[in-house]
Amino acid sequence: MDRNPSPPSSEAEEEGDAVGNTVYSKHWLFSILTRLIEVISPEKTEPSVSPEGIQTELDEEMENDICKVWDMSMDEDVALFLQEFNAPDIFMGVFAKSKCPRLTEICVGILGNMACFQDICMSISKDENLGQVLLQRLCDSDSPTLLETSRLLLTCLSQPEVASVWVERIRENPSVYDCVCFIMSSSTNVELLVKVGEVVDKLFDLDEELMLNWIKNGTCRSVGPSVDDSPEELPDFKIVPCILEAAKQVRSDNPEGLDVYMHILQLLTTVDEGIQAIVQAPDGGKETWSLLYDLICHELCQPDDPPIIVQEQKTVLASILSVLSAMFASQSEQEYIKMRKNMPLIGSLIRILQYMEGCGKRSVDNSKDSEQQETGRADLNEEDFHLKILKDICCELLSNMLQELTKENTLEGLHQGHLNEQTCSCAFQNLLPLYFTSVESFLEVLREADQTLADNLEKRFPSLKVHA
Repeated sequence: MDRNPSPPSSEAEEEGDAVGNTVYSKHWLFSILTRLIEVISPEKTEPSVSPEGIQTELDEEMENDICKVWDMSMDEDVALFLQEFNAPDIFMGVFAKSKCPRLTEICVGILGNMACFQDICMSISKDENLGQVLLQRLCDSDSPTLLETSRLLLTCLSQPEVASVWVERIRENPSVYDCVCFIMSSSTNVELLVKVGEVVDKLFDLDEELMLNWIKNGTCRSVGPSVDDSPEELPDFKIVPCILEAAKQVRSDNPEGLDVYMHILQLLTTVDEGIQAIVQAPDGGKETWSLLYDLICHELCQPDDPPIIVQEQKTVLASILSVLSAMFASQSEQEYIKMRKNMPLIGSLIRILQYMEGCGKRSVDNSKDSEQQETGRADLNEEDFHLKILKDICCELLSNMLQELTKENTLEGLHQGHLNEQTCSCAFQNLLPLYFTSVESFLEVLREADQTLADNLEKRFPSLKVHA
């Protein structure tokens, strides 16, 4: 979407005409609101004009002026002025009467800017009629309008004072689920998919009950009120396939978007119903596993990446490995889980641990080289916290996978280069002592496959030899 035109810069000429402490003119703003009312409520209506003749395009001057208001609404004084002169009510009229997508988009965008200020956000959020109309915008067929609606919802959901109002409103509107799933499963607009994903992520994070309702919607549908401009004949959506489809769309163009959708999947695995929704899909969860496996083994944290890449990718890696770990623990009988198909995944897990060791050494070296300010220490602690989460998840999955290895699997891993003295040492270093049983079990299998390597590892980790 093109950048909006810059707001008018001329100073208000009349005394007392300035909006707050800005140079913007009250008179000019009021004139635009008046013209906006005229656009949707013309004084003279031609009886001969057919419904097809309703204005669907803004004239250039009006579009430029209303876009200036859009930019100006990022200023709190302007936002308060618009609130005082009932701009939200005027926008309600636009949503109800206008057939011009661009005008609807701009009005939702202005509301989104206004909602950035707490008092105005509370006023907008508590207006039940406006709230319902805004949720109906999620069923719009215009991508820019959907994008601005999603931004507005995310802004409101991010305000603790009103988040619960929107969660409850969305929970009581089954059509929101349909429209969101429709967007995730069919849109190719990456920017829109990312923003809708952020809304879903925030909703699931805020309210487990809503997440459970959406998980169950695929099998026990709730029928909500129909919306005139909603997509016709919506299919019976299930949440997991829709999330996967959106993730595939954003994976190559938007790393942040991929992070969002992987975190949504991770949130699903925090409840039993979510795990079951993933693994009891018609394909038994194969599509989910294949996508996450491909990301870990072929896209993220690759052999030709510098070790510091794990710092950049730590949150998306943690989400993906958390889902894989939950699936591995619950789907041991599925063919795609079998270890003979997943030796490269073991190699990738160990590489992540190796890269984290490199990052840890780098952090220690940096702290020795220079004294850090308090803010620097806080940032470093936060980095260490996220890396620790990633390490814990990585080690849990690796230990479970090592316990499942057979002699044949191990021989294949040695042949493919995923297992050798260096990688096994890294694995043992990170798994011991917490996952001693898994390491001991793997060492017994390794001894059958490569006695020399097993002996060398026992020498490097004496605690294993004591228990042998």
